[in-house]
Amino acid sequence: MSEATEMAAESLHLQRTARIAGTPRILIIDDENAIRESLETLLTLEGFTVTLAGDGASGLDLLSRNEYDLLLLDLALPGESGIDLLPRIVEMQPNLPVIMITAFGTVGNVVDAIRAGAENFVQKPWDNEKLLADIRTAIAKHKAEEEVIQLKRTLKQRYNFENIVGKSEPMLRLFDLISQVAPSRSTVLLQGESGTGKELIAKALHANSPRRDHPFVPVNTGAVPSDLLESTLFGHVKGAFTSAISAKKGLFEIANGGTLFLDEIGTMNMDMQAKILRVLQDRRFMHLGGVQEIQVDVRIIAATNVNLQEAVREGRFREDLFYRLNVITLELPPLRLRREDIPLLAAHFLKFYADENGTETPSLTPETLRIMMDHEWPGNVRELENAMERGVVLATSNAITPDLLPAQLTGSTYSASLLDHKPDASLFDLMEEIERRIISDRLERCHWNQTEAAEYFKIPLSTLNQKIKRLSVEIKKRIRD
Repeated sequence: MSEATEMAAESLHLQRTARIAGTPRILIIDDENAIRESLETLLTLEGFTVTLAGDGASGLDLLSRNEYDLLLLDLALPGESGIDLLPRIVEMQPNLPVIMITAFGTVGNVVDAIRAGAENFVQKPWDNEKLLADIRTAIAKHKAEEEVIQLKRTLKQRYNFENIVGKSEPMLRLFDLISQVAPSRSTVLLQGESGTGKELIAKALHANSPRRDHPFVPVNTGAVPSDLLESTLFGHVKGAFTSAISAKKGLFEIANGGTLFLDEIGTMNMDMQAKILRVLQDRRFMHLGGVQEIQVDVRIIAATNVNLQEAVREGRFREDLFYRLNVITLELPPLRLRREDIPLLAAHFLKFYADENGTETPSLTPETLRIMMDHEWPGNVRELENAMERGVVLATSNAITPDLLPAQLTGSTYSASLLDHKPDASLFDLMEEIERRIISDRLERCHWNQTEAAEYFKIPLSTLNQKIKRLSVEIKKRIRD
């Protein structure tokens, strides 16, 4: 492999790693401008990031330099046809799902396209809902397959013990348990507050298990509407419900041979709990609207930030499902119970985001570290990570000073000083004074540029102006460079 080829492959790998959790990216190769614009409008409105190419050469050039989640490829391109291009596309990005689009959908064309590596075939004029359903299905499958590849590459980097940072006693005990539990087939229940890293632990269990070469499929059951959750997990047959215009595989099938991570399982309604229990017992299920049983080999890792035993007592969670899930329970400690890990985690995230932003890794000032060590961290590791990312982005020197920390970390300092100076003030007055000081401090640091301050606070300029007026914040003349 030439040096240029190696560099291109490394660039694509880095893009793939950064893109896994991002917005799905779709490349459209079609010589008709109206078709490209129509597809771009449809897919952009659905939340996809779309790139356009008007011919095969331009499309191949884009594919050589960028990673995509799906390719919509016209069959009848000028010069080489879409089918002629497919072998080179597969060579460039072997796992990229390709949906062929054509006005001439003969049986021969379909067979040739599938043999050449296409995922599906859509005929012009297409049905928008069916096309979107095909695209989502193809991307979901691609994501699951890509996760396997990424886990292989990052087994010794991001998702193993090297990336679960900690030297505290609670974390050392957790590491020992992960080592023992990972090789087994047993169901695992992860319990811990929000932000303690339950998905990271689930990935570590999967990556250190015999299932590591098969998909790891996560789903936040609390984020999926209850009327869609059954279809999401078990799939459906065509016509199972009004919008079921085509059959769809569920996540249990996609995860076959691997691991299905059910996050926030405590939010499931009782009907879904019964269906999950049946799969755990029999390892069989049926598509929504289907009549044929499907057998799967899936390891379940469930997670919750609620007390399931209490939910059982209150009748909100099935007792039989709780005992099925509670084969092995791992308790994830909150950050306030592992404070000695805060400097390690901070250093880890500072380096990560500095590398990501191409800047020198900053350090924490002693006062900043003191504030962080005193904070209760209700958002746990996720809150700490966000604070360090913010510090890296906003830092103008090699030091993370207290003013770069989020307001919820530094607000207690304001409160203490205010209580000393205004012992008779009401809570409302104290809160207004804190907000006034924070806004005034930021305006001064922005040289009284209100637009820059509004961007810092992530609020509209009009909202900031209203607060300035209501709180009687003194505005000084803007200092220009």
